[in-house]
Amino acid sequence: MQNRFLPYLLTLPSLLLAAVVIFWPVWDLVQISTHDVNRFGQLREFSGMANFLALAADPDFVAALWRTGLWTVLVVGGALLLSIPVAMILNMDFHGRGLARVIIMLPWAVSLTMTAVVWRWALNGESGMLNSALMKLGLISQNIQWLASAETAFPMQVLIGILVTVPFTTTIFLGGLSSIPDDLYEAAALEGATPLQQFREITFPLLKPFINIAIVLNTIYVFNSFPIIWVMTQGGPANSTDILVTHLYKLAFRIGKLGEASAVSLVMFAILLVFTMIYVRLAMREQRA
Repeated sequence: MQNRFLPYLLTLPSLLLAAVVIFWPVWDLVQISTHDVNRFGQLREFSGMANFLALAADPDFVAALWRTGLWTVLVVGGALLLSIPVAMILNMDFHGRGLARVIIMLPWAVSLTMTAVVWRWALNGESGMLNSALMKLGLISQNIQWLASAETAFPMQVLIGILVTVPFTTTIFLGGLSSIPDDLYEAAALEGATPLQQFREITFPLLKPFINIAIVLNTIYVFNSFPIIWVMTQGGPANSTDILVTHLYKLAFRIGKLGEASAVSLVMFAILLVFTMIYVRLAMREQRA
């Protein structure tokens, strides 16, 4: 009996700490989202699901919800597609590999807010570096207002999101590639397997657990990512680049609707929780099969 319950006793302190850190704020959000709240956060009368119903009827919230899904899928998918070949190249033995790895990892060490500030300057419609470079190359004849319309602002934000996600994802894949024995590739080469066949039959199957980790972690990270959208456009123009986290910020600190903002936060928490549970279960089922 002592041996059976010992693991639970050893993990109990960390579980209690996690419960306090996670469930206490969630309970506060539930309280705020189900009450009428003034701008100072004081609870008034119970309102039930009124805040959630108000969100469902808000076209800005619905648009931000769909845009958040698009933002997450594009950034996470783009980062995965770029990181796998980059990690494979950096895993090869070549002169200057250490320097190349440092260069790839450097953006990860820079504050995301500072990265967004630099890109906002680069995309300035009048004196930005991107317009100047394109003008010198003869690709455009007049300046483009990159951040003035959703047609150009949101795609540029997605590209920047991909670029800042690649270093972390590449690090995960480098760890996975380093765990694959070289003997497998040598044996496959002796059997006449092409590089593409080696990737399909050896690299990709053995890299799947690390791909699953990258998808879950990046989805949580990107879904809640605030600095890129906020620093570059603050969700504008006309809320056309808002995602849920920037919409939440506006509701809480600009409009003062703390009840609706808490409801948005709970919706985000529920979406990520459901996604993580479903994806992890599917990944574990696939591994057992």
